[in-house]
Amino acid sequence: MRKIYVIALAVIAAAISGCGRAANGELVGVRSKRVPTTQIPLGMVYIPAGTFVMGQTDQDITFAQIAQNKQVTIPAFFMDETEITNSEYKQFVNWVRDSIAITDYLKDDQYYVKPKGKGATANTSADAAKYIDWKKVGNGSTIWGNKKKGNTNASKLQEMYYQGEDKIFGKNELDVRLLKYNFAIMLQSEAAKNRWNKSRKRSDNILRDTVAIYPDTLVWLADFAYAQNEPLVEGYFSHPSFQNYPVVGVTWRQARAFTVWRTRLYENYAISRGMSSMSRLPFELPTEAEFEYAARGGRIGNDYPWGGPYIRNAKGCLMANFKPGRGNYIDDGGAYTVNVKSYFPNDFGLYNMSGNVAEWTKSAYDESASTFVHDLSPTFNYEAKASDPEVMKRKVIRGGSWKDIGYFLQNSSRAFEYQDTAKSYIGFRCVTKFAGRDIRDKN
Repeated sequence: MRKIYVIALAVIAAAISGCGRAANGELVGVRSKRVPTTQIPLGMVYIPAGTFVMGQTDQDITFAQIAQNKQVTIPAFFMDETEITNSEYKQFVNWVRDSIAITDYLKDDQYYVKPKGKGATANTSADAAKYIDWKKVGNGSTIWGNKKKGNTNASKLQEMYYQGEDKIFGKNELDVRLLKYNFAIMLQSEAAKNRWNKSRKRSDNILRDTVAIYPDTLVWLADFAYAQNEPLVEGYFSHPSFQNYPVVGVTWRQARAFTVWRTRLYENYAISRGMSSMSRLPFELPTEAEFEYAARGGRIGNDYPWGGPYIRNAKGCLMANFKPGRGNYIDDGGAYTVNVKSYFPNDFGLYNMSGNVAEWTKSAYDESASTFVHDLSPTFNYEAKASDPEVMKRKVIRGGSWKDIGYFLQNSSRAFEYQDTAKSYIGFRCVTKFAGRDIRDKN
């Protein structure tokens, strides 16, 4: 018996030593679970770290001189190869819609995850956390299915549709004003700025926001006087023909809410699969420096994402979706927006970094930002309060759009829009930082 005991101790000691834990009382560090840092998120491309000259190296026909040259370095990151599409944004809208339907209207336990293990039914108080079982929700058909096919939810969900005089022809149309997304994020820059302030609590650095997330479809009329764009109001976001077109009518705050939701979506999936939720860093909007660096595609001094200096190729075909000439919109193949994978991608594999829709960035707009931002991963961020003047609520947009002239398609061209405004020519795409060495490094 003593011999077996000694052998068991030897095996345990060997196991501990093999794990690198407190071997012989030496400092060995804490071993963390390895995560796959080289895995490229679906629909994204890898943008390697690099240095470039940011700013007005291209022609400045307006003599604005608001983007002075500055050599900057950008760490590696992943970026969506296309603008976020109507279909992708609709996934967000449907998730919010179904969440509200289940939690506020149906209140049916069949749509929640059932506790497992010993004492699983012990914590059933009203304050206990409950999690929606998205496998049962699926595409939402179990919630919103046809009443004729045995769906009993119709009466409970009736209040989610327009009521009374807001109805048209007695149709059941979802009241999109109900679709609001609540989230909280840590404002790390605020935490860093106030880290020595003893009177400041951790909660003071947490941003809590509630955002109505349905796109403003009326932008197709509001942006243009005396233009017959009613068909786009009716169908651009909802009709299947436009599912792979860039989502528009989205404010900066809505775009940020989407990035938070996308982050949580993956984190919850990773946790449910027993993976580390840190296998992927949070999704964000790109800074304007990241956007310009990615748009240049690794080239030096190029006017446009495809190189330049011309907007037509050798065959005379236009290289992007914009406003050629004095209004020949259709000359590039699209009167308005086009499919997000139209035209050739740049050298990083990114589509429509110029034209189609201009895109929100994370950066706040300041005419002289290039003179004071850092030269390593530069950006100027400002979290505008509701009471702030409008000038503090400007966010940088990049890339130019289908309704802009060629000047705004230049890599260095910058403009702004107010964070709470939605336009028919502004969309967005996401980035996530790369945690690790250059994935091209095989050593």
